Amino acid sequence: MSELWTSKLPEAAQLYLEGKRLDEVECIISDLPGIARGKAVPASKFAKQDYFHLPDSIFYQTITGDWGEAADEDGFIEKDMILKPDMSTATAAPWTGDWTLQVIHDAYDRKGAPVPFSPRNVLKRVVQLYQDKGWTPVVAPEMEFFLIARNLDPAQEIKPMTGRSGRPAAARQAYSMTAVDEFGPVIDDVYDFAEAQGFEIDGITQEGGAGQLEINLRHGDPVKLADEVFYFKRLIREAALRHDCFATFMAKPIANEPGSAMHIHHSVLNAETGENIFVGPQGGDTDAFFHFIAGLQTHLPAALAVMAPFVNSYRRYVKDHAAPINLAWGRDNRTTGIRIPLSEPQARRVENRIAGMDCNPYLGIAASLACGYLGLVQERRPSPQFKGDAYEGDGDIPRVLGSALDLFDAASDLHEVLGEEFARVYSIVKRAEYDEFLQVISPWEREHLLLNV
Repeated sequence: MSELWTSKLPEAAQLYLEGKRLDEVECIISDLPGIARGKAVPASKFAKQDYFHLPDSIFYQTITGDWGEAADEDGFIEKDMILKPDMSTATAAPWTGDWTLQVIHDAYDRKGAPVPFSPRNVLKRVVQLYQDKGWTPVVAPEMEFFLIARNLDPAQEIKPMTGRSGRPAAARQAYSMTAVDEFGPVIDDVYDFAEAQGFEIDGITQEGGAGQLEINLRHGDPVKLADEVFYFKRLIREAALRHDCFATFMAKPIANEPGSAMHIHHSVLNAETGENIFVGPQGGDTDAFFHFIAGLQTHLPAALAVMAPFVNSYRRYVKDHAAPINLAWGRDNRTTGIRIPLSEPQARRVENRIAGMDCNPYLGIAASLACGYLGLVQERRPSPQFKGDAYEGDGDIPRVLGSALDLFDAASDLHEVLGEEFARVYSIVKRAEYDEFLQVISPWEREHLLLNV
């Protein structure tokens, strides 16, 4: 890497380092759960390296640190991957004590081929399928999360953080500016960190849960937006720690409170003209618009194991708790799993409200785009538009991870889009994780079964 590599950094990174001496570079990559893995190296060493190595086994690891038996025919020998930096992702780590940059890396095998179960590579694969058809996918994710009191004992229930007033965060104050002000110091640091990292926040609102916030990001390229969500999760956690609280992206951290979603807005552009393919010449809905919706309706049940990847994820899908229980679609209707927001014709988009905030952003966006892609190429038709309260109907998505994994394993169409090798590894790792969970006896079981059955 050239000695002048810092002169080619993104503008925000250059501004962050202006007049400073760069100390360290964090070379990172997302594993399957979305945890940042990698190495921290001195800046002088990073300037001399074009790549570094990590074992492929980082993608076989469960959220508990155990392992799924997902190695290929060579066996569990922990082959080294070649990790190459994408310098367009270089950004500040403004919470560190010295001057540090983070750089996301892409994973390749010894022959130079992308590692098929690396989450960023999975998303790139799906985006390429769109591009091969002459389409440009555009997404805008929404991030919901809770600010909670420090929880040092897993046996204790999670509680909302204490705000500026000295009182625990009040529940069900959706869109309240007073509630947002309660978290002012944390939000100030979120804004400061985001500015240092060059991220544009479209808005922050108080959501319906106690201590629950939502951050909206500007629409754009799926890989770039997934990078930002990946970075934002770390940014928000670090901002919270500065103020003696935790940020959690669990899908359902607090009983009787709403869960946290990562709603994904999609539109698709004609790559040549830049026009939204969901909009006709007179501003009407196109066949492509309906095909995309039908793809979500048809394939989301099988993709749910990727968008709701943990046992806790399924606690979010509760009737009348601000999370969808079905795959109906409707215009300006937040009770449906698939929503068409109010917009000008050229901004017409389809919102997937199924994905949880606990999903890996690369994989969640990839799976959602994959469902829409299949609808476009298969030219499916959706059910009639739903009008009214969709919670009044029956749910039509899996309620537990085991059922979702069964649907995922049988979804050959989805595997072709996401990659067969990814599907194989993902299923093995998630089933290993699910088996670990099934060995745990919960307080509910001890309370109600111990002496009563």
